[in-house]
Amino acid sequence: MKQAWDSIWINANLATLIADRPGYGLIESGALGVHEDRIIWVGPTADLPEPARQSSVPRRDCAGRLVTPGLVDCHTHLVYAGNRAQEFEMRLKGASYEQIARSGGGINSTVRATRQATADELYLESLPRVEQLMRNGVTTVEIKSGYGLDSETELKMLRVAQRLRQELALNVKATFLGAHALPPEYEGRADEYIDLVCHEMLPRVREAGLADAVDAFCENIAFTPQQVERVFDAASDLGFDIKCHAEQLSNLQGAVLAARYGAISVDHLEYLAEADVPLLARAGTAAVLLPGAFYFLRESKRPPVDALRRHQVPMAVATDSNPGSSPVLSLTLMLNMACTLFALTAEEALAGVTREAAGALGLGEQLGTLEPGKRADLVEWDVRDPAELSYFIGDNPCRTVMYGGRIR
Repeated sequence: MKQAWDSIWINANLATLIADRPGYGLIESGALGVHEDRIIWVGPTADLPEPARQSSVPRRDCAGRLVTPGLVDCHTHLVYAGNRAQEFEMRLKGASYEQIARSGGGINSTVRATRQATADELYLESLPRVEQLMRNGVTTVEIKSGYGLDSETELKMLRVAQRLRQELALNVKATFLGAHALPPEYEGRADEYIDLVCHEMLPRVREAGLADAVDAFCENIAFTPQQVERVFDAASDLGFDIKCHAEQLSNLQGAVLAARYGAISVDHLEYLAEADVPLLARAGTAAVLLPGAFYFLRESKRPPVDALRRHQVPMAVATDSNPGSSPVLSLTLMLNMACTLFALTAEEALAGVTREAAGALGLGEQLGTLEPGKRADLVEWDVRDPAELSYFIGDNPCRTVMYGGRIR
């Protein structure tokens, strides 16, 4: 039986990012074949099978340009209303992120704006941010809730994420982050709010099928490990994947807690203790590094990258796009920041926004590398060397994007 070919890309510098190949898994003057929404063949252009050579299907001659898997932004907060430019000015004058949060700013200022916005308004505010990431080569994005902090607004945010998935050529994974901050109406009653998250919000999200995973912010300005554990218990009982904002501002061992629940990722990790890194390795939990927030908040303590590397913990890289601590809309900029601020290699950074980011969303079997059977999410770049994607600052060399086998 002949193999069907719907399109063929030839003469590409293919960065396959396949884990068991050295470096970028590079195939110079490479080719790949696509059928429907899948990659069916990858190899040197000179080795194209005879049926592909004789086929009249569309061919794309990449003329030596770089082709990578579609980029995966595995940690964002893209759905929200308003912005926090005034808080940026406050930080420039010396206020800390924690001081702003405790004075009524921070997450709760975005909560007020998001609660007031209609679903249509929220969609229209969020759409340009998502489209900007798409222009940067992103084909899969995770979007968290967490700026509602009441049942109706959290569900509204997740429905907007669902609408973005339906209306755009983009794979959207939604994460419920009800335990993001304590809403003002629950001041002094954090345990009661966690009751609401566990007994009302989570069941409604599951019943509506609006989220794939559950996240929580384990931090001094958010929730204690004991409160986060209650959220994880309830989420696990309902069959959600677990994720965790952990060790961003202090070490409460939220990452250790999440690993105990088999979390698919723990994110931020500036204060992660090196002694705790083997626990992530044993749990198969990915570390999601967020250099945009590190840069924007002018932090100085870096994640323990050497220890993560030594224990072979997968390191993903994401924008953490949000209005307060990382108003970032370029995942390629995060490649440069991951290298310059966190000392990742260019190879690790590119793997961090493809293969490892896919794994951090539980999608490693479906995408993130260029190999037969994976979804045909591809990006052709106006560069030849993969290191150029990390090297240039402020450039967007994205030339062509294929999503699910179709040019976007």
